[in-house]
Parts: sequence; structure tokens; C-alpha cells
Amino acid sequence: MKHKKWIIIGVIALIIILIISALIGTYNSMVAKKGEVDERFSNIQTQLQRRADLIPNFVNTVKGAADFEKTTYTDVTKARSAVTNASNPGELSSASEELNRAISVWVNAVKEAYPQLTATSNFTALQDELSGTENRIAVSRQDYNKIAKEYNVQIAQFPNNIFAGMFGFSQVSYFAADESAQSAPQVNFGS
Repeated sequence: MKHKKWIIIGVIALIIILIISALIGTYNSMVAKKGEVDERFSNIQTQLQRRADLIPNFVNTVKGAADFEKTTYTDVTKARSAVTNASNPGELSSASEELNRAISVWVNAVKEAYPQLTATSNFTALQDELSGTENRIAVSRQDYNKIAKEYNVQIAQFPNNIFAGMFGFSQVSYFAADESAQSAPQVNFGS
């Protein structure tokens, strides 16, 4: 009888250890995946900041050649600030699209008003940098959405959804562009 009692206690202890181990493993996996989501979101912010940081270089290049329209530059500055202050994918997406529109309007206005700028090496180099940055932004968005999907699926699957709810893990939103953002802003300074 004593021997049977110890076997039952041992089995119960083993079950408890397995449950705790599974809980710890699941929790750690969710924490790691959430960390990846945060890192990928940060990568998007970095690339958007890089694009926003190119704008003063454009301004200085344009200032060196002509007196450009202040209204469009003000719009670009406001949009650039919104990108910098965005704190979630929705805000960042909206701010990014607004910056795309503002840059497109501003660059086209400069291009039309000052065609001599298209021949300068500084202007061409900045155009290439902006184009490269747009590609990096697209890749960063794809990377973020991929890991966000993996994380969202992980915390939605049973029994992870139970543990996710217990530990406060929640779905993250995807980085989605609005309808008007289906193409990159036009910043072609060629003829």
C-alpha cells in the first residue's frame, strides 16, 4: 500500500512538472516571438527615419539652386515629424503614406520649377538614396508582417491561447498601406 502511494505521488509530481515545463516553454516562446515582432517594427521605423533624414539633404540641394515653394516643404516637414512620432503600425503606416504624398508633391514641384537640378550629381545621388530607402522600407514591412503573422498564429493556437490570455499576450496589427499607397512616391528627376 505504501509503495502504491509513492507511485501515485510520483506520477502526480511528474504531471505537475510536465505542465509547468510546458507552461514555461510556451511563455518563453511567446516572449521570444514578441521580441522579434518589436525588433521588426523597429526596423521599419529605422528605415522610415532614414527616409525622413534624407529630406534635409534634398532641401539643402534645392536651396543651393533656387528658392523653392515653402508650402510644399512645410507639408513635408509635418509629415516627417508624424513619422518620427508614430508609435504603432497603424500610425506609422498613415504617417508614412502622408510623407510619401508630401514628398511626391514637393519633388514634382521642384522638378517642374527647377529642371537644372536634375543634372546635378548631388540631386541624382539623393534620388538614388531615396529609391534605395523605399526598397528597404518595403522589405522591412514584409519582414514585420511575416513575424507578426507567426506570433499571432502562435498565440491563437490551442492551448497557447489560454496561456497567452493568462500572461497578457495579445494580437499585433499588421503593417498595411492604404489604397493610395499602392505605388512608391514619384521622385524621378529625369526628363
